[in-house]
Amino acid sequence: MSNSADSPQGPVRRSRWRPVRLLTAAVFALAGLIFVTSFNTAKGTDLRTDDSLLRLSDLIKQRSEKNGDLEESTSAVRGDVDALAQRDDGSTEAEDARLAALEKSAGTEPLKGSALTVTLDDAPPDARAAPGYPEPQANDLVIHQQDLQAVVNALWQGGAKGIRVMDQRLISTSAVRCVGNTLILQGRVYSPPYKVTAVGDQDVLKKALADSPAIQNYQLYVEAYGLGWKVDENETVTLPGYSGTVDLHYAEPVG
Repeated sequence: MSNSADSPQGPVRRSRWRPVRLLTAAVFALAGLIFVTSFNTAKGTDLRTDDSLLRLSDLIKQRSEKNGDLEESTSAVRGDVDALAQRDDGSTEAEDARLAALEKSAGTEPLKGSALTVTLDDAPPDARAAPGYPEPQANDLVIHQQDLQAVVNALWQGGAKGIRVMDQRLISTSAVRCVGNTLILQGRVYSPPYKVTAVGDQDVLKKALADSPAIQNYQLYVEAYGLGWKVDENETVTLPGYSGTVDLHYAEPVG
């Protein structure tokens, strides 16, 4: 004979439903916490509105302009330092010649010579696939980081003595990075079309571009979807010397 206290139905029922109620309460509590956190983060604004994107775009533009002004200021100060160093220079002619060669190799001095200029651009807004090609996806119609890197790498392989991307000279620590189809180079922001200018033997540079597998792949998209590609020969070009900082933050010089 059993009563309600002895019946197994009581314990089974409590062990089954009580955790569910606790879990439900916990879920609602977590949801409330998420809503409060989101509100505090957004400060009462919609994080996905066009206004917020525009503010971010304006901020990036302002920082880019500020970096440009700082580069000009740094260049002017560096010129003053160089002038003072030459005035008080106690080095020998051989040491001066070695320093000049190092500055030339480092890209901190202007470089003049014949050059090639490669221009890459997004496809037209109304781009359609050429006959025999599939309809393009959004990523097929814009310039990517790999495209710019392919051009720069091919030009270095072709013996370029110096390279300028847009209005900036590349050095050994320069990194070509893109966010979407926006180029971020040495603290400055650029939009397409992108121009890459290399001083060197024009025939050798053109061959290096033609022999690059990555650029050959890019040419398929030029043919299929109308991505921009143009190579111009320049009789005489002067590349500016790099005027930014040369401090190494993540590596140390050897020796």
